[in-house]
This record gives sequence, C-alpha cells and structure tokens, in this order.
Amino acid sequence: MTDHYAVIGNPVAHSLSPLVHTAFAQQTGQNISYIKLLSPLTDFAVTVRKFQTDGGCGVNVTVPFKEEAFRIADRHTERAMLAQAANTLVFTDTGILADNTDGAGLIIDLRQNLYFPLAHRRILLLGAGGAARGVMPSLLAELPSRLVIANRTRARAHTLQERFAIYGNVSACDYADLQNQQFDCVINATSTGLSGEYITLPDTLFAPGSLAYDMAYGKDPTPFLRFAQGHGAAQCADGLGMLVEQAAEAFHLWRKLRPQTQTVIDQLRSNSSNRA
Repeated sequence: MTDHYAVIGNPVAHSLSPLVHTAFAQQTGQNISYIKLLSPLTDFAVTVRKFQTDGGCGVNVTVPFKEEAFRIADRHTERAMLAQAANTLVFTDTGILADNTDGAGLIIDLRQNLYFPLAHRRILLLGAGGAARGVMPSLLAELPSRLVIANRTRARAHTLQERFAIYGNVSACDYADLQNQQFDCVINATSTGLSGEYITLPDTLFAPGSLAYDMAYGKDPTPFLRFAQGHGAAQCADGLGMLVEQAAEAFHLWRKLRPQTQTVIDQLRSNSSNRA
C-alpha cells in the first residue's frame, strides 16, 4: 500500500518538497506519494483534517500556517513546544503529533553544507513569525555571542525576545534600529523571499566575512540576497539546503529512516528549471 503525505501552505506552488520526498523514497525504497495542498488562509485546520480523513499519514507545513499547525496538534515534541510552531505533523491513532524540524535543518545546512559555524558570532534574525520561532532554539543552542530579532512590528520581536531570553543573549528591535549595527550572519525568516518585497535595511549591516541567508529559495536570488550581494556580504545562500535537511528530519520522523541529503541538494541545484 502507498502511504500519502503532503505539504500545505499558501502559497505552495513554488514548493520543491514533493521532489525532495520522492527522491528520499526512491533512495530508501519507501512506497509513498507526496503532493502540494493549497489551503485557504482561513481553513488550514479543515484542510489538514480532510487530508487526514482521506487516508493521509502526515503533512509538512509552510508559511503562513506553522503557528496554527502547532495549535491544532494533540501532542508536541520538545522542539515544537520550544518554538510554539510546527512544520511537521504526524497522524497517529492517538491524534496529531507536531514537530518542528526547521531549526535542525537550518543548523545542518549552515554547519555541514556551508561550513559556517555560529559559535561566538553575531546573528541577526529578520522576522518574528512561525519561521523565526522554529529556528530560535537551535540558533541559541549554537552559542552565538548575540542574537538580535528585527521585525517590522517591534512588539512582536519583543515577544520572541522575552520567550527565548533565558536561552542566550537575545535582543529585539525594528528595522530602523539596525543603523550602525553589524552582524556576522543575517538570516531572513520573513516571507519577503516569496512575495518579492524588499526590507529596508542599512547599507552597512554586513560585517567582513559575513553570511546572508534567506530561508526562501527560488530560481533567482531573493530581494534580500540581491541586497546582500551589493552591500558587503561575503557569502550568500538561499534556503534550498535547509529545505532538504529539514525534510530529511521529517522523513525520519515519518518513516524511521534517515536519507542521504547531499545528492538531493546537488540534483536540485543542477536542475534550475525545476526551481520557481
């Protein structure tokens, strides 16, 4: 029998998750199907329940539903509890289990694929939504010298600061407050990479040797990465590696098997026609 999985989001047409999980299944000899599901913004829970009722085994969750995915679950892993957001749901006989594999995926990509350790470095995290929540615990576990959360709405950044301050040196601000500050790693966790919008940032944000990282991915560089390329970032990366690494974590949760990721990343990188 074929086990059925999906990625749910809005938008979701750009998602490469079906290609990733299909590659994992072929690699490990698993019989699964994996589709994209566009959920109306007000009907995420309905979309999840229908897929579950129709025989689905689990889903990945992308923007803007990660916080809602956490709320509809019956049980939560520790990392989902820390983040108060979920990107992976497992349908079990006793209800829905929520996990968050984003942080693990990001750190593996930074450390193993990009060779960019975070210990004792200054990190700027742009955005304070579900994507930012999902990676905060993992970023702080790497022991950076400081982590600044910047958001268009300062109050929302402060909410995250208060939640995670016990885990490390965390501060919060809005984008205007970033003047005269420099960072070794700037991570865009906003949805601007999908919408094509620009964030107004200082020209001097990137320290020598810095990395600019956008969690979004696509055929072309995001507005954030184009800005970073022109304003001093030594290295720029999109979120394709994070996508594959967090997917491997989810695949392991679902199938109890851990696939190899580098070959899948290389395949997606080399086939730019598949990226949108």
